[in-house]
Amino acid sequence: MENININGNLVLGIDIGGTGIKAALVNIETGKLVSDRVRIKTPNPATPKKVLKVIDNIIKELQWNGSIGCGFPGVIKNGVVKTAANLSKKWIGVNLSEKLEQFTAGNCSVINDADAAGLAEVKFGPGKECKMCDGEVLLMITLGTGIGSALFVDGKLIPNTELGHIEINGKDAEARSANSVREKKKLSWKKWSKKVNKYLTTLENLLSPDIIIIGGGVSKHSNKFFKYLYLQSKVKPASMGNTAGIVGAALSSLAFIN
Repeated sequence: MENININGNLVLGIDIGGTGIKAALVNIETGKLVSDRVRIKTPNPATPKKVLKVIDNIIKELQWNGSIGCGFPGVIKNGVVKTAANLSKKWIGVNLSEKLEQFTAGNCSVINDADAAGLAEVKFGPGKECKMCDGEVLLMITLGTGIGSALFVDGKLIPNTELGHIEINGKDAEARSANSVREKKKLSWKKWSKKVNKYLTTLENLLSPDIIIIGGGVSKHSNKFFKYLYLQSKVKPASMGNTAGIVGAALSSLAFIN
């Protein structure tokens, strides 16, 4: 039997990543997962046909026939994939919203994965403490395999910022400051933090954020590197953990169901 969305507050959140595809039913009023979190390894090669087959299987497993919100690791414009750095280049030009609509009777939205995580942290994480008025700027940075970014002004998302790819000292920022660089080069927290601080200082000079939220798996180790960050902005660790992408993807559907 298919899930029945009695109160209209349940959305299937899907987070497509370079290594895994995660999904769960989300109560978008509370930010809580209301089903088991499903995780399936991303196919290799991660072509649209193979990834969509995985998503179809997830939808069937969760017996879902309502609204879907999907996070994708690339620039998204009106549901269409414009970049796909960590997946097959065959994704470029694909209208993912339309593809998802083949699997459900509900509305489907697609959003950049870092933007999705930002939405979750703004609504249910440390971002909910912000005033979100008077031109307040909130910046979320995810430090993982690469660097993702989400920018908010007065609580409104400025989509597809891709600030992990700004140039610092002649190099792509994520090639210097991503958590994967720390792990690969076996850098101490202090040495790596200097690179992160340089990156965040550059963003401060460009955007003058009032608060910076640091996400990604490294956020749970904030006590090991926040003490080495010297910034004008308030810096807070993300709190949604590995559910942020799923919850934020589900929240992206609000434009359709409200």
